[in-house]
Amino acid sequence: MLQDIRENAQGTIAKIIIGLLIVSLSIWGMDAIIGGFSGEPEVATVNGEDITEREFLRLVQMESQRRLSRMETPDPSLLKEDQIRKDVLESLIQQEVLIQDAGSQGLALTDADIDALITQMPQFQVDGQFNRDRFVSTVRNMGMGVAEFRDAMRKQYVVNQIRAGVIQSGVASDESVAQILRIQNQTRDFRLLTVPDSAVAGQVEITEDEVQTFYEENSSAFQQPDQVDAAYITLSLGSLAETIDISEDELQAYYEQRADDLAREERQASHILIEDGEDADATIETIQKRLADGESFADLAREYSIDTVSAEEGGDLGYAGRGVYDEAFEKALFALDEGEVSGAVETSFGVHLIKLEDVRRSEVPALEEIADQLRNELARDRAEERFAEIRTQLADSAYAADDLAGPAEELGLEVREATGVTRNGGMAPFDHEGLVRQLFSADVLEEGYNTELIDVGDNVSVVARVREYREAQQLPLEQVADDIRATLKARETRDALRERAEEIMAGLKAGQSLEELGAGEWVSYEAKSRNAQEVSASVMRAVFSLERPADDDASYGRSVSAESASVIALDQVNEGEVDQDGAEFSQLSQFLASLEGQREYSAYQEYLRNRAEVERP
Repeated sequence: MLQDIRENAQGTIAKIIIGLLIVSLSIWGMDAIIGGFSGEPEVATVNGEDITEREFLRLVQMESQRRLSRMETPDPSLLKEDQIRKDVLESLIQQEVLIQDAGSQGLALTDADIDALITQMPQFQVDGQFNRDRFVSTVRNMGMGVAEFRDAMRKQYVVNQIRAGVIQSGVASDESVAQILRIQNQTRDFRLLTVPDSAVAGQVEITEDEVQTFYEENSSAFQQPDQVDAAYITLSLGSLAETIDISEDELQAYYEQRADDLAREERQASHILIEDGEDADATIETIQKRLADGESFADLAREYSIDTVSAEEGGDLGYAGRGVYDEAFEKALFALDEGEVSGAVETSFGVHLIKLEDVRRSEVPALEEIADQLRNELARDRAEERFAEIRTQLADSAYAADDLAGPAEELGLEVREATGVTRNGGMAPFDHEGLVRQLFSADVLEEGYNTELIDVGDNVSVVARVREYREAQQLPLEQVADDIRATLKARETRDALRERAEEIMAGLKAGQSLEELGAGEWVSYEAKSRNAQEVSASVMRAVFSLERPADDDASYGRSVSAESASVIALDQVNEGEVDQDGAEFSQLSQFLASLEGQREYSAYQEYLRNRAEVERP
């Protein structure tokens, strides 16, 4: 086992473990790090083994921080603490069951194995050598002791071995893969007949009685919710920076100080992009293993990357400086050495492996070219020094004041107004859930206090108070009649179009021609795939939902909207091509195998969990 660790310590398994220990709570998405210590209060006992209160509370804190980091605007008050505690405890129980199963199978690491694994992890190295100070510092920053970390790593490693073994055992038959590809790549020949809304306009008439009836039957939909008009003060770093003057001498000194940084650096990157799904980890691991075995990054990009444009060029994205790529992508790219490949990097596009191909630098631009940029940077730097101080003053002043005029005058800020804020929010900054919740709290709404100072964005804080409160009220019919009439017209037009389409379909099935039915002409389409652009997506979904036509007869269907109806005549289904030696077949086979492995692993987890004896105090 020690030799395996030495060979893989800088590979995928090591990175997964350190990632799990530092970033995540568990392999189920809860990021659980397991470590038990005897003699401490327990929150649960699994088959006689305690889960300590210490590790439980630490992981609750870590999971709370993780969920906060995923919020666009972090707000601790939005966290559901009871659910977090419940989820963390269940993940710890599941993890303990797996740890016990690993032990029963004889999977264990010796102290020497742990030493070998830790000393070869890049996270604990300086200039390519293990550094004890960095190791201890990193572990302490995780809120753990060294012995606790070693124990957690020992347990996590063997559990991950079981997980990987079960998932990698998944198998997909070639026939299953081929069948899916035949369906996926299928094309269809069909004809369309469009019936516009003008063809049924004479059948649609909305009466005043219908409007009245709809209003009465849906009265709850026409209530104006309770609202407040609010006064508020906004403190922002950007606004504060605008008030700071930078002299020419200060600008020149800052320019000279930044000279080295201002030489624009551009980096040539290549990447492999895969979809962020359940099989993403397995696919990344496969690619990394093949890279480690000496395969070309460019060849693997052509095989795996879903960025088809760059894939044709071996993943090459060309040269780019900062501010071009997604923040996570940029951070990873500019941390690489030339020729180095990153670990998995998640962005909104999917999961990337990034390779730094080359680095080039330009000359320092003249001061006059970037004077405004540098002036803004310097002003913002100085504003940051004042922002925290003014924020504290505003929070204290607003808490003690009976209005906002005093705090605003004291700090040179402006009192603004917002009208019509509901419990669902309003225009910014009242699109922030925490601020709105405070605005409608009893202390603010009924007692007349100011809200607390709420951080509604990066370096943007707001304090508010209620100026006027208006109770919920029923909107009069006159105010909503036009909206009701439009709704009813759209509904009846759609119904009339559907009836006309079904009438045409019935006539066609009875052998009548379009001319006899007074229904216009067919437009033919041949060999169109599911994502054909010439026809709307809703029509294509209807086309591919129809049964295969029998013999020389067409299959008929329809797709209806409020603007038109499409009558569909499906003439032929063309089976999709399957190349069992192609990349598409290989990728789908791996995906299905990974999916099956994940299913088997989930079933294995559930089996162990159901057999476990769990006691909770």
